[in-house]
Amino acid sequence: MEVNEELIREVIMEILNEKEQSKQSKPAPVSINTGRISFEEIGEASIGNRSDEVVIGTGPAFGKDQTETIEHIPHEDVIHEIIAGIEEEGLSYRVVRITRTSDVAFISHDAAKYSGSGIGIGVQSKGTTVIHQKDLEPLGNLELFPQAPLLTLETYRQIGKNAAKYAKGESPNPVPTQNDQMARPKYQALAALLHIKETELVKRQAKPMELKVTI
Repeated sequence: MEVNEELIREVIMEILNEKEQSKQSKPAPVSINTGRISFEEIGEASIGNRSDEVVIGTGPAFGKDQTETIEHIPHEDVIHEIIAGIEEEGLSYRVVRITRTSDVAFISHDAAKYSGSGIGIGVQSKGTTVIHQKDLEPLGNLELFPQAPLLTLETYRQIGKNAAKYAKGESPNPVPTQNDQMARPKYQALAALLHIKETELVKRQAKPMELKVTI
């Protein structure tokens, strides 16, 4: 079978239709968050000087042009749980939007470089997440969560907790995650589509923007 642009488009549309039908037939993901969160850009982010902070870096479309993960978890709930995990460990947080790239490895590394503790969390709009440390190589990391469809709100909270523990100099056990070999082929086309849409918003020379998070 010849693979061309029209065939790819048909496959993506079929997957989107299936996801929409699945979304309508299944109950929406339960949110631990009891309030609503807004994101507001308040200016260019600065490099932190507090050793008790973790910086959360979001992708260019996060909470803006895209508002939920590949599994329809609202971005506001994702951020709420990550923040909750950080605060449960007694640390503070900042949120910045990274627009120079849509690659989660570099989003998380940029977040770590802007963090006073040197620890950052990167979150793509589709949900893929990384915990990073500023003195590691961009393609190295502390913990990687590549299967966005399998990440739950509890996972995001644990990611926040572990990032805070790294910032305190601890060596936590990696966050446990599910593993589904069928997740990649099932979601591959949709993941690619969401990534393409986020990449369209990339501004190569742009500096990270500080986000005011209002709960």
